[in-house]
Amino acid sequence: MYDLDQTIRERRSVRGFLPRPVPRAVLEEVFGLAQHAPSNCNVQPWRVYVASGDALKTLREALVEAVTTGDSPVMVAPIDEFRGGYRERQIACAVELYSKMGIARDDRVGRLEASLRNFRFFDAPHVAYICMAKSFGIGVALDVGMYVQTLMLAMQSRGVGSCAQASLRSYPDLVSEHLGIPDDEQILCGLSFGYEDTSVRANQTRQPRDPISSNVVFRDDAA
Repeated sequence: MYDLDQTIRERRSVRGFLPRPVPRAVLEEVFGLAQHAPSNCNVQPWRVYVASGDALKTLREALVEAVTTGDSPVMVAPIDEFRGGYRERQIACAVELYSKMGIARDDRVGRLEASLRNFRFFDAPHVAYICMAKSFGIGVALDVGMYVQTLMLAMQSRGVGSCAQASLRSYPDLVSEHLGIPDDEQILCGLSFGYEDTSVRANQTRQPRDPISSNVVFRDDAA
């Protein structure tokens, strides 16, 4: 349960959940652990809104209706555009995921349904919206990112799967209205979470990691 190396290696994006909710005691444990994430001057800038039960159901229905009726999504911070090697990894990631789901490149209906599952929270019994004050910039966003990783690892160590979703930044006004998010806060991402449904084909997806030489440069030569 508390093997850190194993937890880091086993954590992955889960895209299909059982309806069984996570007990409140476990929720309080993982969110309590996440509070120990580092932040500049210990300001603890993350603000989190968790929907479960009827609150989640109502929000899910509203999002699905917005998407299917053609309402244009509006993001305060659009999803980043990837180029070069980053784009190649993005494509490889999509190919692996869609192949596991049995959705061909030209299957427009299948791809639309797969996209819509994001807004159904992959049938998760819980979703958390991670926010920060609109007055903050990239430095505080880094702090909040460390909080999200700490939260996901705490969940993983207790057998709770999760999926961080940039797509859930869409329709911020709708989400803010349903969850009571103040006007001076912005949504950074959503986090669907719960117990994994291993029968969901998307959950067979395994994404590789590059060797550290692709990302890390050691400068230790003598001057």
